[in-house]
Amino acid sequence: MDLDLKNKVAIITGSGRGIGQDIAKKLAKEGVLLICISRTKSNLKSLKIDLDRINKKNNFIFPCNLEKKHSYKQIIDFLKKNKLHPSIAVNNVGGNLGITDPLSEADKWKKVFDLNLFLAVDLNKYLLKKMIKNKFGRIVHISSISALENQGPPSYCASKAALNAYVRSVGRYVSEHNVIMSSVMPGAIMTKGGYWENKSISDPDHVKNYLKERLAIKRFGKVDEISKFVTFLCSKHASFCAGSNFLIDGGQGRLFQEI
Repeated sequence: MDLDLKNKVAIITGSGRGIGQDIAKKLAKEGVLLICISRTKSNLKSLKIDLDRINKKNNFIFPCNLEKKHSYKQIIDFLKKNKLHPSIAVNNVGGNLGITDPLSEADKWKKVFDLNLFLAVDLNKYLLKKMIKNKFGRIVHISSISALENQGPPSYCASKAALNAYVRSVGRYVSEHNVIMSSVMPGAIMTKGGYWENKSISDPDHVKNYLKERLAIKRFGKVDEISKFVTFLCSKHASFCAGSNFLIDGGQGRLFQEI
């Protein structure tokens, strides 16, 4: 299938490792020029070497701590300085920031929402103007199964649920301009250096029971099972996926319906 992505420009947050890194590599194979953002400079330098080799382009990297408030302004300044106009954006950065107390104060909840929702909202606001003008844009958000079920700290679950609602509502608003906003909701994914890899070492019995009891497929998801789907959502073929939220969880969830 021809995804018609050659020479398009994409920006990916949280691309230093894991799912974000693999999405960058998949898009590079399609001939996309990448702008990769992560707080770890060494990861980005290594990724750039791989990307430049894959697509024979001078891809861009920008080290930035996205946990800091208003970090989106630094990204916008970087884009303006380098005269970059992405027609594809993947908002991958996220996490619970170690805020796990269900009764934590609102200020801590706001920090989780800033990272998982408001960073994307502010960055999208800037990117959407050009996308709408050019009558083409693809914005994919990495949400979570936690958006639909109580799987994780409440502040994290609530922020991902809000992200899905944002995608569903704003996605309708921009779709008439051939700007397609969507999200994917991964379940338990095995990533290098990630939670489940570390847990497999520190508590293998827990992992064994988790796979047996929680995942219908009886295994963790693979990174490229997410990145390949995201790559499709960045393409012209996703033109009818306006405001769509896709669950990719290996049968982990228990819901009959999701929006």
